[in-house]
Amino acid sequence: MKRNCFLKTHLNGISKKGKQMKAKLYVVKLFFYLAFLVSIASCKQVVDEGIYPCVDGNCDGVFTIPVSRHDSNDYYHVKWSGYNYFQINGKLDVLNDQYIVNGVPLIETGFDSDYWVFFDTIRFRYPLYSYLGVYSNKRYNDPIPIGSATYTLVDITNLYPPLNIAGYQVQKKFTGWDKPYALTMLGSYSKYTYTPTQNIFISKEMAGDTASIFIRVKFNSDAGRRVTKDYRFNIVFE
Repeated sequence: MKRNCFLKTHLNGISKKGKQMKAKLYVVKLFFYLAFLVSIASCKQVVDEGIYPCVDGNCDGVFTIPVSRHDSNDYYHVKWSGYNYFQINGKLDVLNDQYIVNGVPLIETGFDSDYWVFFDTIRFRYPLYSYLGVYSNKRYNDPIPIGSATYTLVDITNLYPPLNIAGYQVQKKFTGWDKPYALTMLGSYSKYTYTPTQNIFISKEMAGDTASIFIRVKFNSDAGRRVTKDYRFNIVFE
């Protein structure tokens, strides 16, 4: 009987030591596992985004206004000629083959301005400094003095769709100002061409006014490595 108790006690001791060893091994494994995760997290992941988009290694473009006169203050003077538009023409650098699909270059040019026309006769400017400035700077609730009244761009779109001279119109009662899809509705776009052209609205009544035209080019408008360039024209209407 005593011998059985001794064996039982001895076996229980061995069992307890085994459990303790297993617990220690588990803690050691857990420590090394956590250390491994930390080492992975601290490493910088290197992602190959592809070669540089443009063949010449320096993506760029040249834009011109053929009917304008460029002065020493960097203003382009455009005179109304009887037609309600003038053109901005561009010439963009050629993309590498990786960014050309079935002969079509993955390139996108967007046009925007700070000058709006309301009811064909009311004209106003927003003090913007970049492409899609109304969207990116959330300026659509800024007050706009028109005559003796004050409006916001939201108020105006609730009354009548205003026209941006860069060639787009905000639909009446538009409510998506701060939504991601607004990016596709604000601005005019010329895609998949190295020679983008945009018609800019002008009227006789605009003589004496000034405006800024903003241009943004995406060299590779799809996934992967991309270069974005911004351009600006300061306009005087005559």
